Amino acid sequence: MHYWLVKTEPSAYSIDDLAKDGTSEWDGVRNAHAQQYLRQMDEGDTVLVYHSGKEKAVVGIAEVAREKYLDPTDHSGRLVWVDFKFLEKLDSPVTLSAIKATSSLKSMPLVRISRLSVMPVSGSHWRTLMKLAGHDA
Repeated sequence: MHYWLVKTEPSAYSIDDLAKDGTSEWDGVRNAHAQQYLRQMDEGDTVLVYHSGKEKAVVGIAEVAREKYLDPTDHSGRLVWVDFKFLEKLDSPVTLSAIKATSSLKSMPLVRISRLSVMPVSGSHWRTLMKLAGHDA
């Protein structure tokens, strides 16, 4: 199993929207690097949902419910979507400022490549983030 982080603008689609929907396709990802990561996701992988914009925090956990499939809106046939299933909303979101203040998280792509919307999360980073969220990893 792998861990991932995906960013979303909460005014467009939030963790609450995913909770309400239960399962949703993750669409709109156009960046080639982010697309590579979507292609690497396996069903059952765990995903951190990060609210960008004003909030800037890890706010919830989802699971890959369906592996990559062709984006039906992309006529080139190059882009993919994945489906996520809501697992839980974090009681204590982990802010970007808390992540940047934690020395063991400074190597995360979230800190180093801030514009990337889909990225891997190492097991050690996952455990640290869960600890910061007051969550049993």
